[in-house]
Amino acid sequence: MLYTIRSERLLVEQLDYNLLFRWFVGLSADARVWDHSTFSQNRDRLFTEDVARAFFIRVRSIAEWGKLTSDEHFSVDGTLIDAWASHKSFVSKDDETPPPGGRNPDVDFRGETRSNKTHQSKTDPEAKLARKSPGDASRLCHMAHILTENRNGLIVDVSLSEANGTAERYEALKLLLRNAKSGSTIGADKGYDTRDFVKGCRDLGITPHVARKRTGSAIDSRTTRHESYRVSQRKRKRIEECFGWLKTVGGLRKTKLIGRAKLAGQTFLAFATYNLVRMGRLSGGWGGSHV
Repeated sequence: MLYTIRSERLLVEQLDYNLLFRWFVGLSADARVWDHSTFSQNRDRLFTEDVARAFFIRVRSIAEWGKLTSDEHFSVDGTLIDAWASHKSFVSKDDETPPPGGRNPDVDFRGETRSNKTHQSKTDPEAKLARKSPGDASRLCHMAHILTENRNGLIVDVSLSEANGTAERYEALKLLLRNAKSGSTIGADKGYDTRDFVKGCRDLGITPHVARKRTGSAIDSRTTRHESYRVSQRKRKRIEECFGWLKTVGGLRKTKLIGRAKLAGQTFLAFATYNLVRMGRLSGGWGGSHV
């Protein structure tokens, strides 16, 4: 993930001629590199969500020990991760007959109404048809949610869910319940400006610093008049840097794994790597300076 290597085959290619990679895994300059299938087999056998979560927590504990994180001010957001499934695999749940034309048939969706209630992907049944905004194209995807702290923009917790209209707010409350104490603040965009989310935050003793909708907002001037609200709104935008890194450098714009359990492990590892990169920059260990 640090070097945006997309597959086991490409990793084996790097190990074959890159002395840095050989040193890291303990291979001498003339030692034979193992087959790419070894990575695939061990990933399926050893790499689970629990292992990746434990690694993420250990990295987070290093940041907490170094006093790089805040335990009072947070931001939350979600993003769509494209599933390893095509629109052709999204067929009616009642249709058991495979489409004619072999493994890659011609399919015409014109005039057909398709929804998650009536259709399901044969490749990845957990993937849902969703879009980020009304003008965006619908695609099969999963949803990732992260909670960041506002001091340095480090990721505190991660969760995966199906992509639907309420997942962002529901998962956000779960993340807050696990990590935030009473008296904390939470920054979020307008998608979280709903009465159920605002009430859920206040029931936890957390102040919701949510961006206000123009009409029908659940946030009033009793919250927005404070300077801390404006600070939270400015800090929450850092969370987009995490998602940008995940999808460009971390290689998770589109997952190559099937199912949310495997994707969760990959996502925890990716965000743990992001935290390591960020911590290195904060300390100057990556050749950078304090930012």
